[in-house]
Amino acid sequence: MHRVLRLYEDVLSDNGEAVLPALPRMIFVVHGSATIADRALRDEETFSGEGAVTLKGGSGGATVWRWELAAGDMSGGAAAGRGTVSREKISAPLETLPQGALLLRGDSVAFPPGGCAYLHRHQGPGIRCLLEGGIRIDTHGRSTSYGPGGAWYETGPDGVFAQAADRPTRFIRVMILPLGYLGKSSVQYLNEEDKAKPKSQAYKIFVDMPLSSPSG
Repeated sequence: MHRVLRLYEDVLSDNGEAVLPALPRMIFVVHGSATIADRALRDEETFSGEGAVTLKGGSGGATVWRWELAAGDMSGGAAAGRGTVSREKISAPLETLPQGALLLRGDSVAFPPGGCAYLHRHQGPGIRCLLEGGIRIDTHGRSTSYGPGGAWYETGPDGVFAQAADRPTRFIRVMILPLGYLGKSSVQYLNEEDKAKPKSQAYKIFVDMPLSSPSG
């Protein structure tokens, strides 16, 4: 059975609390403040780890996006606890998971108005979620547009072209990559003429976490 990558949005009230089981994860604070494993976090800060943790909403509460790598079960990821509302945004079985030692990478990708990512692929699968702006994703012969809060899955080896809207655009993503890409870019451009072109997107890595359990 394939492992599953899933993304949940958790909304915590003032002092709301939820206990999360031991799983590889990254948590991104969309807005508000929260305490995770005794670390105080605010807007656009992240937490990562593989152990069980307690998630607590700060004064005024918080909305967080939570990516987790689970073992083959598409259900059961909702956070339960006092003052907590949890909603699955997307989950996907990782049929293209690389073999061997792996890492979980969490980063942001930002585009200027009208920027694009030329036809490319990555070295592992991942889930993206748009934080601001708008974006069109072309893959598998289809085009899909997303607004803030929209989430999508990319297999990794399948080619993707991304076109940002006419305003600043940024998404947050988590990918599962071979450990050999620790600290290295995972992107590969598919058209020779695109490789030397200036690239408009900017990256910020939040997490590059080697996973304790390799792929099958």
